[in-house]
Amino acid sequence: MARSPEQNRLARERSHEALLQAAIDVFAERGIEGATIADITGRAGVAQGMVNYYFGGKEQLVEAVIDRWFAMLLGIARGEGMDAPAASPAPAEDAPAEVRLAAIIDTALGMTAVALPLQRVVVALQQQPATRALFAAAEQRHIAGVAAAEDAVRGIFRERGADDPAMEEIMLRSVLDGIVGQCIIYGESYPLEAARRWVHRSYGLPEPVAPLPGTTTPVPDSGSEPRARASR
Repeated sequence: MARSPEQNRLARERSHEALLQAAIDVFAERGIEGATIADITGRAGVAQGMVNYYFGGKEQLVEAVIDRWFAMLLGIARGEGMDAPAASPAPAEDAPAEVRLAAIIDTALGMTAVALPLQRVVVALQQQPATRALFAAAEQRHIAGVAAAEDAVRGIFRERGADDPAMEEIMLRSVLDGIVGQCIIYGESYPLEAARRWVHRSYGLPEPVAPLPGTTTPVPDSGSEPRARASR
């Protein structure tokens, strides 16, 4: 029995998403240069020709991975996660500045549980001379959204009375990126929930009620100091 146009559309969307997710996972495991089209299509369970059909080639697939990261980044600035269980719902646009700032922090750190392979790939792309140009080109494609996201965060700091909202936004991004980078290096041994609560305290925000999904609330005075280790 022939499939309907709607069934065909859904099948194409599933294949496209499967290829994109497989590329993220394989790039994270083997690096951009070490990953082959056969590796990616084998992980996705589709024919090798599907990469050219949906993306045009390996470089365009890398670009699509970067675009996925930018979509996640812009969602974080709005306090919105991508396919991740949230510790709390996204705040309204007119919510107090403290509520919106807490949501940005929690969304950025909460995404590490579901998007760490994607973040690992993009960090490598940013740093490697052979692929940095691809990242820079993607940044230009999304420059309007990036600037709007930066301005939204700077607006929060302006509402909080910061003397230099632009620098506050840059430093917040630096802190959150640093935590993500540590999670990439140290994995589950990195105390993500404790780091999240440290950031909340640093910005004078209320103590979170619930831990981020996939983490546990630190036990006060447990006598067990966290130690991040790469060997595990």
